[in-house]
Order: sequence, then C-alpha cells, then structure tokens
Amino acid sequence: MRHNKSGRRLGRTTSHRIAMFRNMVTSFLNHERITTTDAKAKELRSIADKMITLGKRGDLHSMRLAASYIREKSVVTKLFTTIAPRYTDRPGGYTRIVKLGLRPGDNAQLSMIELVEEEFTPKVKKTVATAKIKPAVKPASVVAAEAPVTEEDVETVQTTIEEPTVCEAKAD
Repeated sequence: MRHNKSGRRLGRTTSHRIAMFRNMVTSFLNHERITTTDAKAKELRSIADKMITLGKRGDLHSMRLAASYIREKSVVTKLFTTIAPRYTDRPGGYTRIVKLGLRPGDNAQLSMIELVEEEFTPKVKKTVATAKIKPAVKPASVVAAEAPVTEEDVETVQTTIEEPTVCEAKAD
C-alpha cells in the first residue's frame, strides 16, 4: 500500500526522476512554457510553484536553495529578477496546465504548462453591515402624526382585499 506517499513515480528510478525534474524546472523557468505529458506537467507544477515562492522571498538563503535545485545560474538570476516580482501580490497558482490532446507516436496525453500572465486581483470579502432594527409596529401617535388616512385609501385597500388572488386549478 502507498499510504502517505505523495508524487508520481513515472516508471523511473528516484535518481532519474529527480534529475528529470531538475532539468524540466530549469527549462520551464527559462522558456516560461514547455510541452510535456500530462502526468509530468502535474508534478512539475508543484516544483515550479515552490521555486517561484523562493524567488518571492528574495533573501540569500532562498536564492541558495533555488540554485541547489535549478541547473543554470542564469535561470536562477532570471527567477529572482524578472519572474518572481511579477507574482508579489499573488498568493499561489503561478502556473497553468493546458491539455493539448494525444501524441501521435504513443498516444500519450500532452499538456502545455505555462506561467500565468494575467493580473491578479484579490477577492475582497464583503462584511455584513449591522442595520438598525426598526420596530415592526409603530406607536399609534406616530402613525396618526405621519399622514391622515383618506377615504380613497380605504377604498383601494378594501378592493385589493376583496379581489381573489388564488389560482384556480384545472379540473380534468
């Protein structure tokens, strides 16, 4: 049983899988968009998001952590100078996976993983304003002082009460 074991094995040994994802994340951050299989893209998404989060922190320790995983020094520099500052207001979700269809050779699901480009607007929670509770029944002195009731008002109230508002059901 594989309880509490996260990640896909992808039919590779551990060292091969780690090396493959190091190469993929380096290429992804360099080109900002790559095409790969669906399973690899889903695994790459979490690694790339972690690298961008390190880039957002921007301190020396996070730069060394990113450099220990990313293969090229120029890509680390690009991550910390151009990619990470784009996402300072975004709390996560820096990548998008677009399904492309099936690969002709082996019928594998292809996907394109790319960095999200649109501007992030944080959702503001609406606060419930406390409304003043009005009394249901006004005192008689207030009602009398507001407006005198005319005979026309009484007739319109009586006609609306007398008119039936019940829908008649069809009898079959």
